[in-house]
Amino acid sequence: MTVELVDEGMCFICGKANPIGLRVDFEVDRERLRIKGRFTPRREHEGYRGIMHGGLVAALLDEAMVKLLWEAGIPAVSAALDIRLARPARVGEPISISGWVESLKGRLILAAARVEDAQGNLVAEAKSRCLRVSGAELTGGQGERGKEGNSG
Repeated sequence: MTVELVDEGMCFICGKANPIGLRVDFEVDRERLRIKGRFTPRREHEGYRGIMHGGLVAALLDEAMVKLLWEAGIPAVSAALDIRLARPARVGEPISISGWVESLKGRLILAAARVEDAQGNLVAEAKSRCLRVSGAELTGGQGERGKEGNSG
């Protein structure tokens, strides 16, 4: 059975076609299996006044890891996430997101990501166990490696 993982640009984190999404731009180093992005949270991203909602920080971490795999042509999904929130991401202050692959072992992929504030302080970090989707095809967005678009 073939599973098709389709990117229609509607990813909440990076989809440019999603009118309510975050629209984060990422840069991918496919050779080193690394990804970087930047985002500045706004008031609509608050949990408490002036602080970005922790669930959105977690979503940024998850996106960095899975989008990296997509961009590298590895069809995979998150199976488990371990997230540590270290300090608040402040509304109106830019944050950077980075992710990398730690190991590829058969269907299991171990990845990691972190979010830092503009001063380089750790905001949050995550480890993920991702599973390669057997027989999957990636279509749409940059998952076709090199075409313009988004994935998520």
